[in-house]
Parts: sequence; C-alpha cells; structure tokens
Amino acid sequence: MDNLLKYKGIHPGIVLGRELKKRSLKQRPFALSINEHPQTLNTITKGKRNLNTALALKIENKLNLEEGTLAVLQTYYDIDKEKEKRETEAPKLSVLRRSLFWDTDINGIDWRKQYKAVIKRVFERGNESEKKEILRFYGSQKVDAVLHAIDRKAHSDIS
Repeated sequence: MDNLLKYKGIHPGIVLGRELKKRSLKQRPFALSINEHPQTLNTITKGKRNLNTALALKIENKLNLEEGTLAVLQTYYDIDKEKEKRETEAPKLSVLRRSLFWDTDINGIDWRKQYKAVIKRVFERGNESEKKEILRFYGSQKVDAVLHAIDRKAHSDIS
C-alpha cells in the first residue's frame, strides 16, 4: 500500500488502468474474469465512476494487491474532491474585512443564496482587493448582472 500512496488524490481507476497496462492485461477480459461488466470497469479506469469497496476487493484479489489499497485511494480521492468543493463554497474570508459585514456573522452567510446582497455590499463599501475576490468567486458575469440591476433600480428611483 505504501507504494500506491504516492498516487494519493488520483482517482483509483486511473491507477488501476496503469496497473492493467503495466501487466499487459486488457480491460474487457479482466472485467469478465472478475464477473464485472466491461463498461463499468471502463468508466472507472477513465475516472468517471467511483470504485466501491466490493469491486475494489475483487480487483485487489485478482491482481494480488494489498487488501484495501484501491479503497484507500478512493477515500483519498473523495477527500480531495470534498476539499475542492469546500474551497468554492465561500470566497477567501482572509481577503474580506469582517467590518464589511458588521451587521451579520460572516461565517453564517450563505454565499450562494445571498449573492446579491454580498455583491452590493462589497461594491459599495469594499476596497479593491475585496472587489477582486468577489469577482473571482462569483465571476464577472454574475457581478455585472447584479451591479446593472442595482444601476437600473437607482435610475428608475430617480425618474
């Protein structure tokens, strides 16, 4: 297992594909030899499908790999994906001053649902680095749409 931990964070199917190639094993016959659908093995080796524990054990047994190796790689891969997802759930709070959100708990903001209020607040009261972070997080298209809507409302209130 120590040898395969160098692949930590890589989809286990990619590692499996390399292992099959290294051993000159074709995917279809290998899949059939472990009573698995060739299409299932193909989507796993392309990294498009997760490797469940039962299948990981069958593969490890057939290839004489240490038990749990592929399952552990799947877990590391899942952890990396979850971390990536969390990183995109909120802007970098280290860039945003807490005083910008003086009237609310910054950790309690639902950045996806309350995007209009966040964009408005930052572009009214934020500094350049805060504006850049909000642009990075939401994207210029979303920020522009919110700012244009605010401008249209301001112009209609004046008329």
